[in-house]
Amino acid sequence: MATIGIDAVAIAVPKGYVELADLAAARGVPPGKYVEGLGVTRMSVARAHEDPVALAANAARRLFATAEIDPGRIGLCVAGTETAVDHSKPVAAYLHRLLGLPERCRVFEAKHACFGGTAGLLAAIDWIASGSARGRQALVVCTDVARYALNSPGEPTQGAGAVAMLISENPRLLALEPGISGSYSKDVNDFWRPLYTKEAVVDGHHSVQCYLDALAGAYEGFKDASREAGYHPDSLVRRCYHVPYGKMAKKAHRHVMQLEGKNEAQADASYVEQVATSLRMPSQVGNIYTGSLYLALTSLLEAEASELEGKRIGLFSYGSGCTAEYFAGRIQAGAGAFVAKLQLAEPLADRRCYTIPEYEAIRHADSDGDRLPLSAEHGYNGSVAFLGVDNERRVYSN
Repeated sequence: MATIGIDAVAIAVPKGYVELADLAAARGVPPGKYVEGLGVTRMSVARAHEDPVALAANAARRLFATAEIDPGRIGLCVAGTETAVDHSKPVAAYLHRLLGLPERCRVFEAKHACFGGTAGLLAAIDWIASGSARGRQALVVCTDVARYALNSPGEPTQGAGAVAMLISENPRLLALEPGISGSYSKDVNDFWRPLYTKEAVVDGHHSVQCYLDALAGAYEGFKDASREAGYHPDSLVRRCYHVPYGKMAKKAHRHVMQLEGKNEAQADASYVEQVATSLRMPSQVGNIYTGSLYLALTSLLEAEASELEGKRIGLFSYGSGCTAEYFAGRIQAGAGAFVAKLQLAEPLADRRCYTIPEYEAIRHADSDGDRLPLSAEHGYNGSVAFLGVDNERRVYSN
């Protein structure tokens, strides 16, 4: 019986970032409150032309190139985002053209705060498992720009980026386990984005508690499903969490370990072994909403794929509002060599550090970015960029 899972992955990030220590100094805050307190060192900053469509397209193009994927084999394309560029037309429709996907391809957008990408992933798994794929593959892209008001408590938890994943039978990276998962949902008001603004509204303390409550509920469901399938939770050797900021993942893991009857010292030791490497890349990018869990997975694969071949890892996805899923997968034989070929961390190397005045100018200029007049000046060599609006239509370089 064929396995189903994540065959390949790639990321895209904006060309610039802010050092959290610099932002702390500018806001009159001790650097440690941001850097150590949040577990983040750099925050990606998206300019107007680095919108969710451009980030998604660039991540997917990199995926096709590094993993040697034929776009003609894609039969399903799902974009998970909470930074939609249109109330009606999905990001996936733009990707269909920019990536040269076949006309016989199902495309749609999934939204549930940071859970949208996981909704797309689970839909892709079911699409393949049902037989509807008929040998084709699915493309799932998580893409977002996390924005909060300048000088607000949420400002240091911003970020931007995209993670593209190819879902297929007999995957080269991670075989998932259809049906072995735990779900949790509840109507809460912990985080939302009103239609009249790009900037998110968050009830910070409430959101943390909602995250932990959802984690406990989803994890208990996962354990029940695992036991029915003959697995024990101790079979998980690594765990990846939704990472709005690094310290949230540490709180999450400590909560899981408490559910397992571990004391604080045992939980902290387990965190170092099971979670820490998954947070290296998120600490360099910041919050990317729907892609946060999968950036953590990318970080884990980049650091430890060779050592983890054949091992089972846990994944937790949370979306405010709220819904959550705890599921697992097994790192495949040969994943280490394949990860080396994918050069997963390369997009983080070619970036520029913005000064705080530059960052603030970018934010002010982007306040009406969706109505940019058409211009070609922002096109990068070989990259997709949002060029502006022509007769109410968004235009992208290709």
